Amino acid sequence: MPRTGGKAVRKGDLPQKVCAACGRPFAWRKKWARVWDEVRYCSEKCRRGG
Repeated sequence: MPRTGGKAVRKGDLPQKVCAACGRPFAWRKKWARVWDEVRYCSEKCRRGG
């Protein structure tokens, strides 16, 4: 996610993906910044298959 020069980014402007398990859309999170290309699931529950 590119920096915006200190300007706030609205939630609607963040990149989104669709969860591979439940099919729901989810948005980019700061903790996923380095691994965004590898993120496939919206939550731990979906990742574990539960």
